[in-house]
Amino acid sequence: MTLIDVVLYSDQVIAENDKIDARLVELLRGRGQRIGYVASGPDTERRFYEAKRAYYARYSLGLAPFYDLDGANDQGESDALLASDAIHLSGGDTVAFLRRLQRSGMLGHLREWAVAGGLLIGSSAGALIMTSTIALDALYRGGEPEEIEDAAALDLVPFEFFPHVQAKPEYFDALVAYSARTARPIAACRDGDGIVVAHGAVQCCGDVVWLSGGAVIDCPY
Repeated sequence: MTLIDVVLYSDQVIAENDKIDARLVELLRGRGQRIGYVASGPDTERRFYEAKRAYYARYSLGLAPFYDLDGANDQGESDALLASDAIHLSGGDTVAFLRRLQRSGMLGHLREWAVAGGLLIGSSAGALIMTSTIALDALYRGGEPEEIEDAAALDLVPFEFFPHVQAKPEYFDALVAYSARTARPIAACRDGDGIVVAHGAVQCCGDVVWLSGGAVIDCPY
């Protein structure tokens, strides 16, 4: 596995995320304090961006530049994003986010950047984008993972990721069933929990539940 550095949050809302935040701050030590921001969808009033800027400011981290995948971004704006010390992929509609990344060409650029040593941070939809496929997003819509077409994402981690597992009891049963049909293990996370991959080593933060072959398993890493 390539020595990837990524941080996957289920959410960045509740106080329990401080344990993941602490690991993120450690990973940023020696890199810098400027985090680029990729919006999952339209945010014309910058409401979601400003909320995230305040979140990171608690750790003396700056959030800039703001990158709009639907904007008429020139090479300078793309270069500025990829010159960040880390890049945050926001939450939102996962399918729409992936489509914007594909259309803009930024999906490939972000993967190259991460493989070359860049630090990517994803919250909710942004975390799902880190994996090989966003197929699990179908469960939020009451569908089956196989129903999502063209679901290939950044493929930076060797597992699938499912945030907000506590939101509905039926999610867990659907994940167990799907785990018997997919080759990669699934990490199911409650809000406040997440996964840090530092130089390729997988670390669970909180009570991450791992599934494979139709059953709960020990952490495979």
